Amino acid sequence: QVQLVESGGGLVQAGGSLRLSCAASGRTASTYAMGWFRQAPGKEREFVAAITWSRGRTYYADSVKGRFTISRDYAKNTVYQEMTSLKPGDTAIYYCAAARVNSANLSIRDAYDYWGQGTQVTVSS
Repeated sequence: QVQLVESGGGLVQAGGSLRLSCAASGRTASTYAMGWFRQAPGKEREFVAAITWSRGRTYYADSVKGRFTISRDYAKNTVYQEMTSLKPGDTAIYYCAAARVNSANLSIRDAYDYWGQGTQVTVSS
């Protein structure tokens, strides 16, 4: 089992920045990749970004490319998501997820085995 705990959410004005963290614990040695998803009220949970644990290869949704940056810290078993130029449309609950198995498509929910509880990000206009 892997436990994931997100932090760093909050309220920010449009154009501002936030950094989300996701601390992993438990059997993390078998982690292949970690990702961030988000879910706005009344909408489906959607992919935001992902990073492979060993090689650090990154993937982003088109809607956040150039504004969000995902990174990982081996020593701390933590994944970060730096979010800049935030827009009201970025308002959502952000979830961290971990995948155990190599997947050809890290942008789908089914690629992930473990999920955090989520952290709220609200961007005011």
